[in-house]
Amino acid sequence: MTLVDRLSVARGDRPAHLALRNAQLINVWSGEIYLTDIIVHADRVVALGPGYAAEREIDLKGRYVCPGFIDAHVHIESSLLTPPEFARAVLPHGVTTVVTDPHEIANVLGIDGIRFMLDRAVGSPLNMYVMASSCVPATHMETSGANLEADDLAPLLDHPAVLGLAEVMNYPGVVYGDEGMIDKLEQFKSKVMDGHCPALTGKPLNAYVSAGIGSEHECTTVAEALEKLRLGLTIFVREGTTTRNLRPLLPLINTQNHTRICFCTDDRQPNSLMDEGSIDYMVRTAIAAGVDPIMAIRMGTLNTAQYFRLHDHGVITPGKRADLVVFSDLRDLRPEMVFQGGTLVAQDGAMVLERPPLRPVTLRPSLNVDAARLDFSISAQGSRIRVIGGLGDQVVTAHQVNDARVLDGQAVSDPGRDILKMVVIERHHASGKIGKGFISGFGLKRGALAGTVAHDHHNLVVIGVDDVSMRRAVEAVIAMGGGLVAVDEQGVLAQLPLPVAGLMTEIPLDQVRREYDALVAQAQALGSTMPDPFMAMSFMALEVIPSLKLTDVGLVDVEAFKVVDLFV
Repeated sequence: MTLVDRLSVARGDRPAHLALRNAQLINVWSGEIYLTDIIVHADRVVALGPGYAAEREIDLKGRYVCPGFIDAHVHIESSLLTPPEFARAVLPHGVTTVVTDPHEIANVLGIDGIRFMLDRAVGSPLNMYVMASSCVPATHMETSGANLEADDLAPLLDHPAVLGLAEVMNYPGVVYGDEGMIDKLEQFKSKVMDGHCPALTGKPLNAYVSAGIGSEHECTTVAEALEKLRLGLTIFVREGTTTRNLRPLLPLINTQNHTRICFCTDDRQPNSLMDEGSIDYMVRTAIAAGVDPIMAIRMGTLNTAQYFRLHDHGVITPGKRADLVVFSDLRDLRPEMVFQGGTLVAQDGAMVLERPPLRPVTLRPSLNVDAARLDFSISAQGSRIRVIGGLGDQVVTAHQVNDARVLDGQAVSDPGRDILKMVVIERHHASGKIGKGFISGFGLKRGALAGTVAHDHHNLVVIGVDDVSMRRAVEAVIAMGGGLVAVDEQGVLAQLPLPVAGLMTEIPLDQVRREYDALVAQAQALGSTMPDPFMAMSFMALEVIPSLKLTDVGLVDVEAFKVVDLFV
C-alpha cells in the first residue's frame, strides 16, 4: 500500500479493506474509552469514526479494542520454541510484538545464532525485534560457545529489526569501565540500551545509569525499583515462569509514574504460556489488583513502543500498524480476536493461520562432551561447604555454609537435609572443564535432573542424589544431542530433545508442553517440591544473579564477583 492509497481511503474516496464497526476503542493516547469505527487498509489503521465504506465489515457490538500487546524483554529460547512456533504461542494471547534478546543461542553459536533467530522470524505473523546481545559470555567466570566483542556486533547495527544493545548484565564492567564493555556502549550509544543490574544501588548505580543505559527488569522490591526509576531508568516489571515480580511491584505504579513502566516476561516456559498467557496475563493481573485499566494496557502497549522508538506500534490511531486485540470484559481481558497488520491471525484462543513449512537450516553441532572423561567425585577438603540456596520461585539464591556429608573421604549428596550435588560440564569446546558444588531447595530423594539449558553459557548442568544417576542423566542428554532429562537409578524417566543449539525444538507447542509436563511430573515423583525444577535449575549456573552460583569454572560468589572455594 502506497501513501497515496492510504490517504485516498482516509479521505473516504475509496473503500477500505476492513471496518470494525461499533468498537469500544481503548485510546491509550488520549486516555479515553469511546464507541467508534476502526478503519483498516492493508496493514494500517487509516481512520477512526463513522461514514467509511469497506470491502469487509465486522460488527463488534460494543466489544473493546486495544492495541496489540508488546513484550518489552523476552528470551524466546526459554519457551523451548523457535520464533515461528513461539509466534503461535503468544499471538492468541494478543501479543503482536516482542523485543527479544537472543543471548541464549548467541552464547552457544555466536553471531550465527542471532542470525538464525532473525532468519526464522522472516514471514512470521509476529513482529519480532532484536536487541544485540551485549554479554557473550556474561562474565569471565564461565565458558560459552562464543565471544562477541563490539566488532562482532557491528554488522547488526544497520539491520532493520535490531533496535539496540540488549541487557547489559556485566554491571561491574560498566561501573569500573571495562574496555570491552565501554566499546559496546559507545558503539550503540545512539540506539536503545537495556539494563540488568540486580540489587545495584548508590554510587555504583549512578555510574551504571550514567553510561546511557535506559531500562531495568531485575527489580524485586518497590524500594529498588523506585531508586532506579528516580535515576531515569524505565522499569520493565517482569513476570516470568520462575521470576514472579509483578505483584510485589504493583504498589510502585501510580498515575504520575506509570508512563515510565513497561511489562515483560523475560523467560516463560510452554506451560506458563499456554495456561496463563503472556503480557495479557500481566495486564489482567494488574487490573484485578486495582490498577486503572487504561494504565495497565498502556504498560503493555504504548509505553513499550515509545521506549523502543517503535512509533508505528502500541496505539490505535491513523497511520499506525493495525495490531489490534478484541475482547469483551475490561476487568478480565481475554483476547477473542487478534489482528496483526490488519490480518486476523487468532480467534477465541487459537491461531487461524496454517502453520507454514520451515525452510531447512543447518547449524553446527553444539554438544561436545566425552562422558567417559567425566569424574563427578568431590574429595573432602574440609568439613564445611558452601551451598547454593535455591529459593524455588526466584532466580536469586542464598549463600549458605553447611556441614558436609563425607563418605569414604568423598563429599556426597545429603538428601535428608536437601543438599544435593550439582555439576556443570563445559559442552562447547570439549575442554573437559567441570564445576562441582552442592545445592539445596530441589528436594530430590533419588535420581537426577540434567539439561543443556543453563543460563547464560548453556553448559550441561546436572543435579542429583548419586553419581550413578548423574552420569546416566548426562549420557542421556548427550545421546539426544541436547535437551532435558529426568532419570532414576534404573533409567530415563522422561526427556525432551532440544536439537536446536541444545535450547529449542521445532515441534508444535502442544507436544512440547506434554513432554515438558512429563519431565516436571517425573522430577516431582523423584521428590522435588519445586513448581518447575527445570526452569529453576537453568538459573542456578547464572553468575550475574546473586548470591552464589556454579559454572564450569567453579563456585561464583556473585556479590564479591569472584570464584570461591567449595570448602570453607
